[in-house]
Amino acid sequence: MRREPRKSSNEDELYAAAMHALMRRAHSTFELRVHLERRAEEPALVRRVMARLKHEKLIDDAKYALDFARARASGRRQGGRRIAMELRRRGVPDRHIDTAIAQVFADLDEAAMVRKVIERRRRAARGAFDARPFDRKKIASLYRSLLRAGFDPGVIRRELATVGRGPENDAPDFAPVAEDQ
Repeated sequence: MRREPRKSSNEDELYAAAMHALMRRAHSTFELRVHLERRAEEPALVRRVMARLKHEKLIDDAKYALDFARARASGRRQGGRRIAMELRRRGVPDRHIDTAIAQVFADLDEAAMVRKVIERRRRAARGAFDARPFDRKKIASLYRSLLRAGFDPGVIRRELATVGRGPENDAPDFAPVAEDQ
C-alpha cells in the first residue's frame, strides 16, 4: 500500500517535486497537477508552481501529445485509437490529441504497420518458411489483438483478407464485413 506523500507548504519544495517528476518522465499538465495536489498543503501553491512551469515551457500538452504519439506508434506499433485513448486517460485535451494523431499518422502507413504485425505473428506461429494460411480461430485472435492495439477495423479486415488466402484456395478465410451496416 502506498504511503501518503509528505505535504509541502513551501513553493520551492513543490517546484523541486515537480522538477523531480519531470526528470523521471514527461507528464501532461493534468498528471502533474494531480501529482502536486497530493503534495501541497494549499491549492494556491499548486497554481503558482504550474504557472511557473508553463512560463518556463517545461510543460506543454501539445508537445507531450506529439512525443507520446510518435513513441507509441513507432516503438510499440500502436494504432491511433489506442494512442488517443491513452492520451485522454492522461488528461490531454482533445484538440492536442487530434493534432498529434493526424501529424504522426500522416507520416506512417497504418496498413503497412498492420501488415508488419501480421507477418511477425505469422513467423512466430509457423516459422519463416511455412506459407500455410491461418485458420479462422487464429485470424479472429489476430483481429482482436490488432483492435486492442488501436488500429482501424477496416484496415485490419482488408489486411487479414489477404492473409486468409492460401495457395490451395483463393477464397478468403476471413471475409471482410461491410462497414456501412
